[in-house]
Formats: sequence, C-alpha cells, structure tokens
Amino acid sequence: MFITMEGPEGSGKSSHIPNLVGYLREKGHIVFPTREPGGTFIGEQIREVIHNLKNVEMHPRTETLLYQAARAQIVEQVIKPCLKAGEIVISDRYYDSTIAYQGYGHQQDLEQVRALVKYATGGLVPDLTVLLDVDVEVGLGRKKKNGAEWNRMDAHEIEFYQRVRAGYLEMVKQEPGRWVVINAGREWESVQEELRKVIEERL
Repeated sequence: MFITMEGPEGSGKSSHIPNLVGYLREKGHIVFPTREPGGTFIGEQIREVIHNLKNVEMHPRTETLLYQAARAQIVEQVIKPCLKAGEIVISDRYYDSTIAYQGYGHQQDLEQVRALVKYATGGLVPDLTVLLDVDVEVGLGRKKKNGAEWNRMDAHEIEFYQRVRAGYLEMVKQEPGRWVVINAGREWESVQEELRKVIEERL
C-alpha cells in the first residue's frame, strides 16, 4: 500500500510520520518511510539545491523540474521495489505537493505541471493521501517556534501559502476517494490518534 502525507507548512507531517510508522510496525506491518524531495542519494543532493536559501534566482519552472528529477529517482529506486515486496510505503510528500506549490502556489499552468508529474512518477498514484490541514498563519508560526528546518520554500509571501492550501482543498474535491482530510490545528495527540485510525481502516 502506498500512503502519502501532504499539508502546508507547519502541518506536522514530519513529526507524525515516525510515530505512525512505529505504531504500524508494532501491529506487525512492514513499513518503509521516506520523504520528498530526497529519499535517495541523488534526491538528497537535489533537495539541497532546491531548499538552499542562497538560490533566490531559481525560476519556478526550474524548481518544478528539479522536484520531478528527485521524484523520478525515488519512484524507481525505492517506492516501486518496496511496493513490489509487499511493504507499506509512507511518503512525506509526493506529487500533490508539486501541484499545490509549483502549480497553485506559483500559478503555473496546472495541466503542464500534471503532465510533468505523470512522466516523473510513471503514473504511480497513491492508494491513500492524507491532508493534514492547518491555517496558514498557524502553520508558519509553528514552524518558526519549533525551530524546524527553515528553507527557501518557507520564504515566500503569505499569499503564496494561502494559494497552496486552497490548491490542496481543491484537489481533495477533485479526488475525494483518494484523500482524507485531518484537522491538524488540534492537539498533537488527537491528530495522531485520528491518523492511526484512518490508516488502519484502509489497511
């Protein structure tokens, strides 16, 4: 089963995934966690280029293509082999992030972005995508307060992140069967409990 976790900045994906993975392993499942961009030696190098705060001149198309390069590598090198072996793969972000950030956020042509995404993934679609939804200002405030990694993708104007969140919610409407939305503005424990319940129901 291929599960992807999505959400705007500060939604808590990175803090929830390790606990979720540990819980599922205790239940006897074989789980492989990964992240985007990254998850491979090549992907981690691309991640550094994309996220480096010094790369202020990076054009949105360049950014989009770099994400697809990292994605193509992890799909072929990691995700497909794990799925073929019968493992549960949980990814911190996948192609919906590109549609939300580079598509809706940067206001690029959505059909062109979707075409690039399809090419990069070879058409691999998640079985379940969980959106940890949180108010934009609350999420950004959390990220600053928690001292989490602050990179180039965190340095946009507030309107950018509002478009990203709206993009996510629009995608949920377009594919309601694949998405589950969890209110991530609540206490961490409540969100984790609902996350576990949602995953177990699908498994």
